Amino acid sequence: QVQLVESGGGSVQSGGSLRLSCATSIASIYTYSYSYLCMIWYRQAPGKEREFVSSISTDGTTSYANSVKGRFTISRDKHKNILYLQMNSLKPEDTAMYYCAAEYLAYCSGGYQEADFRYWGQGTQVSVSS
Repeated sequence: QVQLVESGGGSVQSGGSLRLSCATSIASIYTYSYSYLCMIWYRQAPGKEREFVSSISTDGTTSYANSVKGRFTISRDKHKNILYLQMNSLKPEDTAMYYCAAEYLAYCSGGYQEADFRYWGQGTQVSVSS
């Protein structure tokens, strides 16, 4: 009922910027609107577990992993149903597949588990070279 599609990944050099997008479509009129979704970004590097990157709750409260704090900015456009992740000062260690996820929660953060989120996108690859 809720579909997520990421875009905006690519290859950049260290210090560069990218903006990821996650477009949300809600198929059923019986499903709550986008405004009720808590949105979150995860990433998974090769050979590593998926990790929390950033989240934005329904009231606009944001949270970030320490590794991206000050460099990444999460935002959402409730009119267009799009989630963004502005990534600046990229480092090689930011190289990963980035996933957006969503769930009908008023609040979410890095303290939540992946299993708490029913809806996932297919991912978009970010590669940062030194």
